[in-house]
Amino acid sequence: MEKQSGSQDNELLTEIAVAYYQDEITQEEIAKKFGISRIKVGRLLKRAKEEGIVEINVRYHPVFSTRLEQQLLERFPIKRALIALDHPDEEEQRRQVAALVSNHLAVTLKDGTVVAVGQGRNVSGVADHVGNVTEHHCKFICGIGGVHRPGDAINADHISRRLAKKFGGSSETLYAPAYVENRALKQAFMQNGTIKETLDRARKADIALVGIGDMNENSYMVKLGWFTPQEIVDASLNQGVIGDIAGYDFFNAQGQYIDTVMHDRVIGVSIEELRNIPFVIAIASENTKALAILGALRTGAIDIIATSASNIRTILNMTQ
Repeated sequence: MEKQSGSQDNELLTEIAVAYYQDEITQEEIAKKFGISRIKVGRLLKRAKEEGIVEINVRYHPVFSTRLEQQLLERFPIKRALIALDHPDEEEQRRQVAALVSNHLAVTLKDGTVVAVGQGRNVSGVADHVGNVTEHHCKFICGIGGVHRPGDAINADHISRRLAKKFGGSSETLYAPAYVENRALKQAFMQNGTIKETLDRARKADIALVGIGDMNENSYMVKLGWFTPQEIVDASLNQGVIGDIAGYDFFNAQGQYIDTVMHDRVIGVSIEELRNIPFVIAIASENTKALAILGALRTGAIDIIATSASNIRTILNMTQ
């Protein structure tokens, strides 16, 4: 028998791999179809993996992550925990957590689903994840106003548009700044019918995607000018603030709301309003955020937490 060329060999490997992994044909049936032994089919499938024709990706929890999720569900009133394997690179960790959230949305979104969208790098990562998705006639609505130019990539409006493009839905902009200088300005904006109607629709969403922040002098909010580094330190040391949900609603380690200088300055969906949304997915990939995640879980506003295994282990250790 004449030896097959490399191209023909790859074609055979691909055809057998598709039959086994995609069409779910048994190895015995493949052997009969191609006139080869079952043992050879097994060898060819092994070669297909070795040569990169087949890539096996564990898209969801490995066994130990499932156990971590169960332990977390026993301690906090949440519905799910999307737990990514630990990775030393922060950007890669963020991508892995975002992939879990993206895959979760891919199987839960339906025609007519409304999603309120927050801001930040972790929420942005969900929109940027490349994966197989099914298009739905769903709607993504900004759950917080816009930020100035340096924050464009992680601006809620930009994220909402990218999510809509990714999932084949539509996007609605909240035509307001995220942050204003005082309460009077916020009230003035809230009198605008367009702004009020968009926020009302966001409050009635089926799902919310929000980030969890911690009290860091180099945080996103400091970079945007919402907080000075000193105000971050004061809120943390003097008021016991450990984190925020959605970028501005702050809480302590017990999950209790803390009034900060940000009170009544942000135009967006609050923690109290998030509690009325059936599925609030909170995302925090960084391994520095375990304490902030703990406080966020205790607020009662979160239904699904997406983070790393190390953060979950730390939280479980803190709550023994």
